[in-house]
Amino acid sequence: MTVQDIRSFNRFYTNVIGALDYGRHLYAPYTLTESRVLYELAHAPRTDAADLRAALSLDAGYLSRILNKFEQDGLVERTPSDKDPRRRRITLTSRGRDAAGLLEERARETVAALLDTVAPVDRPRLAEAMRTIRSVLGGGRAPEAQDVVLRDPAPGDLGWIVQRNAAVYAAEYGWNADYEGLVARIVADFGEDHDPHLERVWIAETGDGRPVGCVMCVRDEAPATARLRLLLVEPDARGLGIGDRLVEACIGFARGVGYRELVLWTNDVLTTARRIYQRHGFVLVAEKPHRSFGKDLVGQDWRLDLHAASERLRGAVPGSHE
Repeated sequence: MTVQDIRSFNRFYTNVIGALDYGRHLYAPYTLTESRVLYELAHAPRTDAADLRAALSLDAGYLSRILNKFEQDGLVERTPSDKDPRRRRITLTSRGRDAAGLLEERARETVAALLDTVAPVDRPRLAEAMRTIRSVLGGGRAPEAQDVVLRDPAPGDLGWIVQRNAAVYAAEYGWNADYEGLVARIVADFGEDHDPHLERVWIAETGDGRPVGCVMCVRDEAPATARLRLLLVEPDARGLGIGDRLVEACIGFARGVGYRELVLWTNDVLTTARRIYQRHGFVLVAEKPHRSFGKDLVGQDWRLDLHAASERLRGAVPGSHE
């Protein structure tokens, strides 16, 4: 392989995906770089400008001009960072989330149209080739926090949620197939009937395209209440802050669409998840012993007042399962 081989492939692939074809209005009214900044902000709701600059390898002045434009257009808000008052935290407004959602929809439609041109028999080969490129050029290094993105589920991801929840909890806690059945029902209900404006799923993905975590935000039976469900982080991806980011995304979404409370049910054996919930301001409101999944457990109900948390979390940062 030569340098020319790689450059030739880059030109070919850029053409195929239409990265420079502004005639199709894929990014309009934003440039490709501006669209990428919006994407990062949409998938990491609490992002410091310095972190954003590092993640995208952007010049500080260039990024500042982009953020100034976004602020003038009402797409973002800038506040002091939770980590360091000298930094600025960038958060999408409701208008910003709408803009990012439109760009995401266009991108999905474009990729779907491209995939339609690939014969089904060739798709596994294409997917494997893409994984190979990412693995080889990624140097085989272990995933790092900056490699992980939060995204919407793609076809097959809901099934992955069921499979990995069942496998991880069986391996770590000895839970039986009853838990897999519960997860399957939760996921099936979401897949068959959910309101995309009020309910959402996030998949955490590493730089090599591997899903390593998930969480759901769905409507609860109580008025103006959302429920956090099925928080999971793969064992080999723990320690990267993925659980915090997933819970944070769920909280930000629930607050942004107008829920007043966010609730969840978990079990006391899930100590790491409970610590995450506490960091984010959830309060334990009830617990009760029960026999489920082949084990004697203590179920716990946790609650977060989203309006009170909104004020408190201006100066603080906040898995589990169901």
